[in-house]
Amino acid sequence: MLFSQLFFISPASATGFLDLPVPPPDDQIVIDIVTVNGSGCPPGSAAVSVAPDNTAFTVTYSRYTAQVGVGSTPTDFRKNCQLNVLVHVPQGFTYGVARADFRGFASLAAGSTAMQRASYYFQGTPNTDIRTHNFRGAYEDNWQTSDETDVASMELHPCGALRTLNINTELRVSAGTSNPATTTSFLSMDSTDGAINTIYHFSWRHCPR
Repeated sequence: MLFSQLFFISPASATGFLDLPVPPPDDQIVIDIVTVNGSGCPPGSAAVSVAPDNTAFTVTYSRYTAQVGVGSTPTDFRKNCQLNVLVHVPQGFTYGVARADFRGFASLAAGSTAMQRASYYFQGTPNTDIRTHNFRGAYEDNWQTSDETDVASMELHPCGALRTLNINTELRVSAGTSNPATTTSFLSMDSTDGAINTIYHFSWRHCPR
């Protein structure tokens, strides 16, 4: 399995205070999908669920695959998805995204390349830097990448505000030196059985009293 990890520094906390993470709230968190757009997540193909212990939420895709070569259309080389979700936070708490784990499957012919990238930010705040992970053929296996945020510089949801979380992801595949007339290369972040998904890990904080 291919695994890569990227540590990044996000903008300073929008709440104006920095404290250590606290245990998740006891009340079950509810997340609503406000909007979903993109070639990688047609209507009805993306779902969000919250972990029972409120430590993370998952996004599951069923039609998120970028590919080139035999059986592909000219636009299949790039797929993207823009999710806008609303996390209903219990009173007295706020949160940030501490880590995001991305998983999928890749089948890349020798000479081909692929890329997975993502960014996520709260409504009304600057877009975070885009994190990019690259793959190179020949490769045929599951893949996983992770983006992790330094605790002291994590961007937090503003206390007392109602802001959505924007999640932007993208997959790209290039034939490179492979022959697209005789081969097919693809990078997938989808799953028909829900076993492959993207996991966003919460980091909870207490709001100032």
